[in-house]
Amino acid sequence: MLIKPSASIRQNYNEIAELCKSSGEPVYLTKNGEGDLVVMDINSFSRREKMLKLREELLAVEEDRMAGRTGVTPDELDDYLENIIAGVEHGKNTLL
Repeated sequence: MLIKPSASIRQNYNEIAELCKSSGEPVYLTKNGEGDLVVMDINSFSRREKMLKLREELLAVEEDRMAGRTGVTPDELDDYLENIIAGVEHGKNTLL
């Protein structure tokens, strides 16, 4: 965990930015000795957001499975998508 005083963001922006980029980790900023902000580079933030979204989706699928709800097999999904594509190619709007 990287911790810096909040004044360092004003005084050493480039240093903090480089630290975020090189470590790929968030930098925790303190104010008067207490946690105040978290700073991270945009690429790390985007990766983290995508990972969280994927985890949410996987959790929803697992909850559905535990509740006994079934989905479709990969073959069923493939057939469904092929039918949609075929419909679009033939000028039909058959999404369901």
